[in-house]
Amino acid sequence: MKRILITGGAGFLGSNLCDLLIAKGYYVICMDNLITGSPDNIAHLIGHKNFSFIQHDVTNYIYVEGKLDYILHFASPASPIDYMEFPIQTLKVGSLGTHKALGLAKIKKAVFLLASTSEVYGDPLIHPQKENYWGNVNPIGPRGVYDEAKRFAEALAFAYHRYHDVDIRIVRIFNTFGPHMRLNDGRVVPNFIYQTLTGKPITIFGDGTQTRSFCYVSDLIDGIYKLMLSKETEPVNIGNPAEMTILEFAKLIKKLTQSKSKIDFKPLPVDDPRIRQPDITKANKLLKWKPKVSLEDGLIKTIQWFKKNRKIK
Repeated sequence: MKRILITGGAGFLGSNLCDLLIAKGYYVICMDNLITGSPDNIAHLIGHKNFSFIQHDVTNYIYVEGKLDYILHFASPASPIDYMEFPIQTLKVGSLGTHKALGLAKIKKAVFLLASTSEVYGDPLIHPQKENYWGNVNPIGPRGVYDEAKRFAEALAFAYHRYHDVDIRIVRIFNTFGPHMRLNDGRVVPNFIYQTLTGKPITIFGDGTQTRSFCYVSDLIDGIYKLMLSKETEPVNIGNPAEMTILEFAKLIKKLTQSKSKIDFKPLPVDDPRIRQPDITKANKLLKWKPKVSLEDGLIKTIQWFKKNRKIK
């Protein structure tokens, strides 16, 4: 049985990965310090014969007994509300945490998969964003703590690949939504769902013409799994290229929740990207991957999950 360590395994994406990999017959070790992850996301796995949990901060030395075939490094605050609240921790987990995880991969001779982000492209000047685009990032802006942490993590992964022959994978994740998200996540999907279901005004920052591309979590996790099993060491975009404005997105959620919430426009945050759309040509060619779940179907599933698990009426 192959053994996998997932750092940040109690988070939104990490916990969904735990579910998929256990279902596929792997032994999963979930590691999380629970700053932004939640025990609720993995509660159903506690006691499973192929699952174990270690509460640990990966910026400190990581010890895992026995062999490891894969290390999936997903530990990091990932939403603006989180990395604004934990700026130092965000920089530390991207640098020190990645260093510790790569060191473990080197010792264990494990494949190392880094959860990077579309934020490495910053507020892009190229549209859609291809993997060979170097980005437009403000290193000292408030979002820089996350953007630069991930950019550094990619550079560090490549240094270990080139100089220590560590087998690496890098996934650049675009906007994703689905079960296991937090209500107070701060990202647009849980925000809009909560606001529409409770009759509160829908908060749109800026004039709503900025664009995003939303991928349902099962599609994203499938893409990550295919990348993990591949031999591709260069970065790969995983996301849904179906682009829409934030205002269009708000109206869609209003329709699906049958809400009468009004829209409340507020100032756009500093360095907030105006456009965001992945070019997934590489993923489609190398991994034979493309998203299958439509935005509307994914949102219906997510709304139902929030109603049941976050007790929103």
